[in-house]
Amino acid sequence: MNVAICDYGAGNTRSVEIAFARLGARLTGDVEGADLAVLPGVGSARSAMDGLRRRGLDDVLRDRVDDGRPVLGICLGLQLALDESEEDGGVEGLGIVPGRSVRLREGRIPRIGWADVDRLGETFYFAHSYSAETPCATAHSENVVAVAERGAFTGVQFHPEKSGAAGARFLESLCLSLA
Repeated sequence: MNVAICDYGAGNTRSVEIAFARLGARLTGDVEGADLAVLPGVGSARSAMDGLRRRGLDDVLRDRVDDGRPVLGICLGLQLALDESEEDGGVEGLGIVPGRSVRLREGRIPRIGWADVDRLGETFYFAHSYSAETPCATAHSENVVAVAERGAFTGVQFHPEKSGAAGARFLESLCLSLA
């Protein structure tokens, strides 16, 4: 499987590359042509969207999903896929998934650490201060959207690349479903 990790000038691209390489994926810079495109997430919504637009990756990601070609959004990558984010005074997102990213208002903020994800039956590593509000949620963790899916897009609020064996199982399952 060919996997392209979107480089928008920030993000945790190296740890995501390592996680996919451990699974035997071939890494490519061809976001448009890869079997799977990954939108990793670390950083702020405004700078990430600016980086995606400068590189033309915003349109490439929308086209991929429109054409039924898989995209995985990780943490900020999930939030960027939404219509908008309230981060940085308000930022227009990719509009791949309906909804918005909102600042966490209760519990520990930032939400950093390990937490169970319902429906997946596993514990994953989270590090975020914003979360998705979307009708496309398919799993939650402590009342926060943990997974959202729409068409060819899967977004996760947790970091599978930092979640040890559970994260590796999640990524492997995703890759197998695409094979």
